[in-house]
Amino acid sequence: MKIRQSSSSKSLDVFKIFIWSLFDFANTSFSIVVVTFLYAVYFKKTVMNGAPLGDFYWSLGTGIAMIVTAIISPVLGAIADYSTGKKRFLLFFTIQCIIFTSLLFTIGPGDVFLGLLFFILANIGFEAGLVFYDAFLPEITTAKNYGRVSGYGFAMGYLGSLATLLVIYPFVQSGNIKITFLIASVFFLLFAAPLFIFLKETRQKNTAKESFFLIGFTRVLSTFKHLKSHKNLALFLLAYFFYIEGVNTIIFFSGNYASTTLHFNETDLLIFFASVQTTAIVGSVLLGILADSLGQKKTIIITLAVWIVTVIFAFYTTTKFNFYIVGFLAGAAMGSCQSTSRSLMSKLTPPDRKTEFFGFYSFFGKSSAVIGPFVFGIISYKTGSQQLAILSTLFFFITGLFILFFVEDPKTRLA
Repeated sequence: MKIRQSSSSKSLDVFKIFIWSLFDFANTSFSIVVVTFLYAVYFKKTVMNGAPLGDFYWSLGTGIAMIVTAIISPVLGAIADYSTGKKRFLLFFTIQCIIFTSLLFTIGPGDVFLGLLFFILANIGFEAGLVFYDAFLPEITTAKNYGRVSGYGFAMGYLGSLATLLVIYPFVQSGNIKITFLIASVFFLLFAAPLFIFLKETRQKNTAKESFFLIGFTRVLSTFKHLKSHKNLALFLLAYFFYIEGVNTIIFFSGNYASTTLHFNETDLLIFFASVQTTAIVGSVLLGILADSLGQKKTIIITLAVWIVTVIFAFYTTTKFNFYIVGFLAGAAMGSCQSTSRSLMSKLTPPDRKTEFFGFYSFFGKSSAVIGPFVFGIISYKTGSQQLAILSTLFFFITGLFILFFVEDPKTRLA
């Protein structure tokens, strides 16, 4: 990891990056266990007793969580910019996610309402926290290293997923699925703690006496009004809105798809997702480095092309072996697409409003995660075919790719 800094600050910068990326290592325990893999399957198979309506309810739960996060993220971001309180907000939402993830242990057959409620509250904590976590990126490295540092973060996240899967493997084999929800919450708590202990944020004193929430809403309205002065950023956010729709839909339904359509059991799924993490790690690091030399825009275009091929291949896949190929392709595209988008956003964002604009980044990403899963759930429920439902993601990838062509990829300043 090479960062061109003075020798006196070099080790400190590496330490900052490690502590920051360790949070990615921590929070993916929630993502892999609850959102993508075990709780997603547990909810449909056990809570919903395998009913096709389970896909619709799952899309409803993810949609509500994303709508709430989308609404509050820009305001919270503006407040955090004004009060320089990123770490406090991140701590609050991290604790919220950990508490409600642990409460999933209490959910059993027929507990549809509580099962969705606890999941929604945990997911809001997870997603809202990412607004403040992502906004630390410009503080821990220089613009020319955004791509690779963001990639390191996502790679650490996938290492965290692998570590989580190794820890829960014996419990999955023994059929003790519910205990894995507790394990995920403890894992998140332990490895997120170093960020709150060691990482310091840039602070400045504010003497104004207005309400933080009033300031937050005022700044968000001001940003909307003056968004025309950030045309390139607005165009990127629109492209991101569409293509991340497809990514989120596949993340939310990949476990249920493999379980229902291809008849993977829980052990099969664990091995499958562990395998996918390996290509995700490689994709995050290699394409993160590539983005710093080739450019973020071109790198995202490459990942979206891979996504389109992956979805088409998934539609024709009928065997477990071929689905592993789908998973490897999706893993490589997933990590690099998300990490490169975050680094491009860091380049396009005004330095004095980084958390507020990352709130908008979250707003576009989370609000987009409503339509795709909802469309997937409706198509799956009405037709009884998840293969037809997966094709709906092509529209989002292709539309996002088209808009992205009009985004200007800024030159990296070697400062």
